[in-house]
Amino acid sequence: MAALHSIGTALLLLFVPQVSSSGTFELRIEEFENARGLLAAGSHCMPACRTFFRVCLKHFQKVVSPEPCTYGSVLTSLLGSNSFRVAVNQSPVRLNFTFKWPGTFSLIIEAWNSPSNLPSPNVTSPEMLISRFAIQRHQPVGMAWSHDVLRGDHTQLHYSYRVVCSHHYYGDGCSDYCRPRNDTFGHYTCGQEGQRLCMVGWENEYCAQPICQPGCSTEHGYCDRPGECKCHFGWQGPLCDDCMHYPGCLHGTCQQPFQCTCKEGWGGLFCNQDLNYCTHNKPCRNNATCTNTGQGSYTCTCQPGYTGKNCQSAIRKCDSNPCSNGGTCTELDDSYSCSCLPGFIGQHCEDSTLTCTDSPCFNGGSCSERSEGTHYTCTCPLGFTGLNCEQKVDRCTSNPCANGGQCFDLGLSRMCRCQAGFAGQRCEINVNDCARSPCANGATCIDHINNYTCACTAGFSGRDCSQPLGDECDSRPCHNGGTCHAGVYGKSFVCQCPFNFMGSLCEIPVFPSPSQKRQQPPNPFPWVAVSLAFGLMAFVMLLCILGIALRHMQRPHGGQHRDTETMNNLTESQRDNLIMASQLKLTNKKVDLETDCIMEKTNYKDRNYALDWNLATGLKADLSQELKCHKNHKCKKEESLPLRNSCSEKLACRISTISSAQDLMYQPVYRTAEGMLQDVITEV
Repeated sequence: MAALHSIGTALLLLFVPQVSSSGTFELRIEEFENARGLLAAGSHCMPACRTFFRVCLKHFQKVVSPEPCTYGSVLTSLLGSNSFRVAVNQSPVRLNFTFKWPGTFSLIIEAWNSPSNLPSPNVTSPEMLISRFAIQRHQPVGMAWSHDVLRGDHTQLHYSYRVVCSHHYYGDGCSDYCRPRNDTFGHYTCGQEGQRLCMVGWENEYCAQPICQPGCSTEHGYCDRPGECKCHFGWQGPLCDDCMHYPGCLHGTCQQPFQCTCKEGWGGLFCNQDLNYCTHNKPCRNNATCTNTGQGSYTCTCQPGYTGKNCQSAIRKCDSNPCSNGGTCTELDDSYSCSCLPGFIGQHCEDSTLTCTDSPCFNGGSCSERSEGTHYTCTCPLGFTGLNCEQKVDRCTSNPCANGGQCFDLGLSRMCRCQAGFAGQRCEINVNDCARSPCANGATCIDHINNYTCACTAGFSGRDCSQPLGDECDSRPCHNGGTCHAGVYGKSFVCQCPFNFMGSLCEIPVFPSPSQKRQQPPNPFPWVAVSLAFGLMAFVMLLCILGIALRHMQRPHGGQHRDTETMNNLTESQRDNLIMASQLKLTNKKVDLETDCIMEKTNYKDRNYALDWNLATGLKADLSQELKCHKNHKCKKEESLPLRNSCSEKLACRISTISSAQDLMYQPVYRTAEGMLQDVITEV
């Protein structure tokens, strides 16, 4: 019974595969020769050697030891007596392993004699051993069989072996596991080398991720089944690449959900105010990009090949100075040409026909001869370049500074001075004014060039949205039917006026009605201003009268003789210009002129002296020129002054010695009713 149990166990191990194994070592006994039916000890089997085999598989050893069988051992059934062949369809001996196959092994094959028709459970009994073979081999994984022959003293064994991977195991060491599946954990089949082959519509390492609709955003979209495109919250569109705008945003875009970044030419919280310079004027030319910088200013980002404030000028090809060695650049339609100086040739005048004997190097460069190419080469000092050291190094020629930055050449380096709102070595970085999070209370910050705005949430206002808003519309501040809106555009409230009213509170009528015009009171006559003006004029006149009176009182009395002498010193031409009595007009004809030396009592003045008027006591003035007596009545002091025309008795002393019309300032005197002489003044 014990023998039967051992044989059953061996058969179970031989024919029942181990599911958990990664590979199997298969051994096929093909032919065994024991012609004389001998045991290993030399005795004969009685009646014949009923042969079965014990196979021991172990790790590689240079000297194979009998035990232990580290990879396993197995007993075969009775295969024959003495010498025999095993049928080809006979199942091979299988030894399963659960590790990565190392590629080498040691194998012990023992032939045993069974005293009965079943394998003996006691295979260690030396008297039953027929023969023992031990080998060390290298065997890769594969379906091909390796054939071998082992020879002993009186036996010979023909056998084959191979190593194959178990189902779902692949690779050189049967260590790659691949089991086809189509469930939540994967959707794939297995290739010949154990690689996972994803089914149509699935991807990633385990083929568990569905392939979404072509073009579906990998960042903002997802799918549960192949061909779908579902959007994350805040994104929309067939491909989930369109962000949702802030509610009410009219002319704005967004980079993230619920933003309202205004398009060019639009402003306001909802991008509904058309107020930008670029939109109204479109100053940038040649497809340049216009950017508003606030308060009516702008900048133009030019397309390649154009420059200028408005990108109006095309960059000429000669501006880059392509001609070397002093060559002259000439613009062509689609290119340019270089006119070289004597001694230079080439498309850009880069080749020289000179030698060092011609001293071609400028600016202190040193010349050295060359055997190939140009005949010489110049070693330029610091700050110069070119074939002949003729070009001064200017690092700003290529306009490296972007966004209107100013370039400065510092010799070995260059520096860009950026305009406000830009930074970086080349002024290429637009400073993000929102980086410091200036907006409070959950407001959204919108970055501009050198500025920012805050889109306030409901209930807050101010530049930084830090001021809480009350409902200012409760007090109904808007007049004339205006509609009040609280918390709009960052203000406490805004009045929306009817078409015929304006103002912050709709209090100003745009077109007043006739009744409103009649209700307006007429403008009163400015009596106060007129009274002040007359009072000021009277005060000035009073000051003038007082000044004239003081001046007249302070005049010296010694002026008579001086004026008389001045009058007597008239030139002959001036005397010829004396006015006749018939040309004089007296305002009082009833007054009789006195003929006798009346002029002695008269005060004389220079003809160019202005008369003083006395309004209080009557006008009293000095004659500008001396009256001369007629016929026998002459003044004692005036005998030396001849008269051109004589006066009649009735017109005695009526002639006034008046100078020429050019110098005439006054006219003669007349007698008033009180007998006082008065000057009649007539200005020429």
